[in-house]
Amino acid sequence: MKPIIAPSLLAADFCNLQRDIEMLNLSEAEWLHMDIMDGVFVPNISYGPAIVRQMAKHTGKFIDTHLMIV
Repeated sequence: MKPIIAPSLLAADFCNLQRDIEMLNLSEAEWLHMDIMDGVFVPNISYGPAIVRQMAKHTGKFIDTHLMIV
């Protein structure tokens, strides 16, 4: 079984997101991991559907999501 490498969007530098997206696109990673948190199920808030759509559009990677929402 081939291991799956899925870099996490939460590891990106949000002040340099375009740079990090370009780095992801140049990588051999086929997946992008996104942790979606709503501030209710867990105390943190991350990002919502608009960001997920834009990341899918600009990366072309398979989006693997971890939903921490109510």
